[in-house]
Amino acid sequence: MGRLSGKVALVTGAARGQGAAIARGFVAEGASVVIADVREELGKQLADELGDAAVFQRLDVSDEDDWNAAVSATTQRFGRLDVLVNNAGVLTFAALEDMPLAEYERIVRVNQFGTFLGMRAAVPELEAAGGGSIVNFSSVEGLGGMPNLVAYTASKFAIRGMTKAAATELGRRGIRVNSVHPGMVDTGMIRDFTGDGDISPIGDMVPLGRPGRPEDMVGLLVFLASDESAYCTGAEFVADGGATATHAFYRP
Repeated sequence: MGRLSGKVALVTGAARGQGAAIARGFVAEGASVVIADVREELGKQLADELGDAAVFQRLDVSDEDDWNAAVSATTQRFGRLDVLVNNAGVLTFAALEDMPLAEYERIVRVNQFGTFLGMRAAVPELEAAGGGSIVNFSSVEGLGGMPNLVAYTASKFAIRGMTKAAATELGRRGIRVNSVHPGMVDTGMIRDFTGDGDISPIGDMVPLGRPGRPEDMVGLLVFLASDESAYCTGAEFVADGGATATHAFYRP
């Protein structure tokens, strides 16, 4: 029996990257998974790969109506909702003085508003299921700032704070809320901004000597989605290769 046997999870940004890795990992551990994303072709391909335990649902996380439809589709297909993973996110690298307001707003709408709307939409069904787990993806940029990422950093700090506020509010209703803080993970979102797609130099900047892989997130997410983490809420779980274990003077 898998560690998530009988559980139903909705994972956003699940068509590729770490979201897709999480969806695969959840199904391998016995969960049924709604693959939620705006990338319809990739999402449907992944759902077909995973079989009857998975279904694709188009979801723009910044859209309130899309969230209501996604949660409704989850319960109609699988009968309940036990786990919400707010993984979807976007970023733009730009100097502070060069960041257009419209782009700042786009990043906040997807990352911050998307997380809020997801939690709000999921709470009634999580409570109806007897409780459950919400996992919000923040970042190491939710723990410390990084140049040229002012909007992304702002949104990830907000997610960190919302997680703690929600945990205090929802704990007596059986709903746990935790944040995950990855470091640099080799995903399509990152490669979109690296030109040649090579992020291996990032490995030279962390104690483990390599950038993260989407699969590095799976074990942590299975733990947080499962009953093994039954006494964990309002906490920050860091998976960053040791980046936040040191400071700016560190050199390998």
